[in-house]
Parts: sequence; C-alpha cells; structure tokens
Amino acid sequence: MITLFKILSTLPLWLLHAVGWGLGWLVFAVSGVYRQRFVANARQAGLGWRQWRGSVGESGKLVAELPRLWLGRPVPVQWIGAQHVEEALALGRGVLFLTPHLGCFEITAQAYAQRYGQTQQPMTVLFRPSRQPWLREVMSTARARPGLHTAPTTLAGVKQMIKALKKGQSLGLLPDQVPPLGMGVWAPFFGREAYTMTLSVRLAQQTGATVLMAWGERLSWGRGYRVHVQPLPAALPADGAQAVRIINAALETLIRDCPQQYLWGYARYKQPRQEI
Repeated sequence: MITLFKILSTLPLWLLHAVGWGLGWLVFAVSGVYRQRFVANARQAGLGWRQWRGSVGESGKLVAELPRLWLGRPVPVQWIGAQHVEEALALGRGVLFLTPHLGCFEITAQAYAQRYGQTQQPMTVLFRPSRQPWLREVMSTARARPGLHTAPTTLAGVKQMIKALKKGQSLGLLPDQVPPLGMGVWAPFFGREAYTMTLSVRLAQQTGATVLMAWGERLSWGRGYRVHVQPLPAALPADGAQAVRIINAALETLIRDCPQQYLWGYARYKQPRQEI
C-alpha cells in the first residue's frame, strides 16, 4: 500500500480529484447507511439537494488527494485572512486554529507550516494514530515535516499542546470531531444536540491563546487550495458550556458559506465512545 501511495502521489491534482469525485458518488450510491446519514445531516442544517449535492463528490476528493498532499510535490495555496495569523503570532500568546471538517483540513496545517512554521512559530496538530500499521507509518512520515509537529490523543499529547501554546506556538484542532466520553459536553449543532469537545475551550482558557477559525477551500479543476482564516465572532466566556455553544455557532456560519465542501457523511451526532 505504501508503494501505491507513492505512485499516486506523482499524479496531477486534477486527476486525483476527478477519481475522488467518482469515488465519492460510488460510495454514496452503494452504502445505504452512509447515504442516509449524509442526507439526514444536510437536512438537519436546513439544506436542500442543490446546496449539498456537490459535497458528495468533494467527500471523495478528500480521500483521493491524500497521497499527493502527504508524499507528493507541494500544491498551489492562496490565503484569505493571513493578516489575522500574523497579528495573532505577534501577540506571542500562542494561536489555536479551529479547523472543521470543511474542505481540505489537511492543507491548512501544511500551508501554515510552509508559510509561518519555519520562520516564526511551528504548529502542532492533534491526531489519532491509525490502527493499520502501513497507514500509521505513512501518516507519521507525511505529517512530520519542518514547522509541523504532531501530538497524540493522550494525556501526554494534551500536555504537549499546552506547552506549545505557552511558548507562543500554534496548534490545530478539529472542533467538530466527536470526543471520547467525558471529554465533551452536549451542545446544539444545526439545531440538534451533538457531543462537542471542550478541549479547545480549556486550552484557550489555560494559555490565553488567540483563537482563529481556518479551513482549506478546494479549488476547481485541481488548481490547488485557498486557506481562509478569521477570528471568532465573539470572545469565549469563562463558562465552558457557553463557550462551546459560541464555537458551534461560528462553525455553522462557516459551513453555511460553503456547504458543498462540508463532510456531511461524518457521524457528527453519534454517541461518544468510552475511552479505553
């Protein structure tokens, strides 16, 4: 499989995206469980068919582009809102990037590492190691690059993240990922209660880090990506539950701006697992 990944990484992005588009629709057609969850989540957000249908193919692109992003040549990246990053870094309090399952979230960390990680402050991203040995090897190799560090989803990983922020470094999290039981609270997400992580709130409150939202827009015809960065619309209050609600509301706004690139097939409303 590693050999296959290396071969795929040499292909042009437009071709990988074309294959991914077909893959996304194939999975949507053959998997009833996935299709029902996909449609139900989009409808929960109040979206019609024309608003969410594009995300079927985009979900497939998310998988197909990984070999190129992990092992291939750098891809073109544009920035919108880079001034927010520069202003936050200048404060020296650390920067916490909240990147939802919108567009290509892999590219946001890579783009930051390339533009800021080597010359200003590195970024640490939270990840859960794959259960597949070959994929775990690929991920560890691909994500360990200049200006970009990784932290496991363990207590040691949390300590590593706090230490990084206190040094004025940056951190990337997926705020709409369902955390293990005991590590989140139930909060509204598109009008339905969803178990939502509190880690981002706790990190921001403990370190005083600047919180920014970021996502990587996938441009058409394999032309690359556009990284969008913007601050939260309101400061996070001391109350953790209320802070989580503010974050969820901000994510909803981001997603409504580009629903055709949100990962609607993600099991956002599932019951949290018991951490072992």
